[in-house]
Amino acid sequence: MNNSNQSVELVPVPEDHKLVLSHLLELYQYDFSDFEGTDVNSLGLYGYSYLDYYWTEGDRYAYFIKVNGVLAGFAMICGFCCISKEPGTLFLSEFFVLKKYRKQGIGQQAALELLKRHPGKWEFTLHPENHVSHHFWHSVLKTACGEYTVVDDVPGVYDNHPAQAYLFTVKE
Repeated sequence: MNNSNQSVELVPVPEDHKLVLSHLLELYQYDFSDFEGTDVNSLGLYGYSYLDYYWTEGDRYAYFIKVNGVLAGFAMICGFCCISKEPGTLFLSEFFVLKKYRKQGIGQQAALELLKRHPGKWEFTLHPENHVSHHFWHSVLKTACGEYTVVDDVPGVYDNHPAQAYLFTVKE
């Protein structure tokens, strides 16, 4: 379902909205616990160790995804890559759309805008059990750049499973 009446925006997360992003990260990690079986800590939270770095390191970017001005998810980029050690390669560290906004084309619009804003070499990893994610990103990458490389069995990304890495270039 694609609702053309929806206005999808990618908005940089200001540092004074870090708490809002941390709340959305909890929802994201809750969804992701289906694949990794992670537990919350003693405070009932998953936590996100790298959050502060998004405002202290130059190669990190955090965006809210908004639909008609309402928070609908987020996207986070960093310069750490698992496969490509080439300087300047961007890594899609996190991408999340709230369940209410899924299957409406909103995630695809946000992902395409994100890639358009940051042309160049990219990499990201997907959990092998997250089949919906694989389908989603195949569709996005086919539209954004046409060609991409998939590397199977990347160790050390997820606790219990080797990852699949996607490598691609987005032209300006």
